[in-house]
Amino acid sequence: MQHFDLKGQVRQAAGKAAIKAFRKQGLVPCNLYGLGMENVLFTVNAKELKALTDTPKSFIVDLTLDNGTKHMAVLHEMQWHPVKDNCLHVDFLAVDEAKPIKIDVPIIITGHAIGVQQGGKFSQGRRSIKICALMKDLPDDVTVDISKLGLDKKIKAQDIKLDKIAVLTDKDAIICEVKATRNSAAAATTEEEAA
Repeated sequence: MQHFDLKGQVRQAAGKAAIKAFRKQGLVPCNLYGLGMENVLFTVNAKELKALTDTPKSFIVDLTLDNGTKHMAVLHEMQWHPVKDNCLHVDFLAVDEAKPIKIDVPIIITGHAIGVQQGGKFSQGRRSIKICALMKDLPDDVTVDISKLGLDKKIKAQDIKLDKIAVLTDKDAIICEVKATRNSAAAATTEEEAA
């Protein structure tokens, strides 16, 4: 999995007024926790953070704080402004190379579904999937081949099998499907009559 370098400034203030002041300076308040460590409050540059948050990719974040400490973390939770759509707050979860990491990774669809060639309509239910693995085994993305996906067929999270990786997304979650349309139903009837 790719790494992303991010620099942060440790902050003591946590009140509403202080947080408002940080945002006016173009800083985003953040929080780092996990691995039994005490919570670390810090801020990051909003522009630098955008490269991490405004992408479908997932990263291991190499966080360097101005007090000299370094941490490896993953994005855990983000709060967004309801109107302006800018990031208001980020929670990072500290991770360790020796322990399994839970993370969302993007789904990449490949192939042309048989069902679409028969007139069906393809729809993708999920753009990412939650997995758990050791850092060295984490993929940048998960590829799903839809070549054999027929009419009214679905690929669910339980159908995704990965080496050394556990899929944590609900097993019944629909990744993608091909729905029959009126045209595909008519074509199927015509084919049956011809046969």
